[in-house]
Amino acid sequence: MKRTLPERYLTPLDLADLLCVPVETVYQWRRKRTGPRGFRVGRHVRYDPEDVQTWVASQVEEAA
Repeated sequence: MKRTLPERYLTPLDLADLLCVPVETVYQWRRKRTGPRGFRVGRHVRYDPEDVQTWVASQVEEAA
């Protein structure tokens, strides 16, 4: 079953829920610059669903 991404920018909690990982993992990826590209809106971090999809695809390719 393929999940569809929302048509809005994702919060770190949205991303954690989507990928079934703890939200702290998302913050660690951001600190280490290993996760999907995020950006700030004031104090808040957001993720573009297209960037998330590209990052997930790159992870799948690396695992193959």
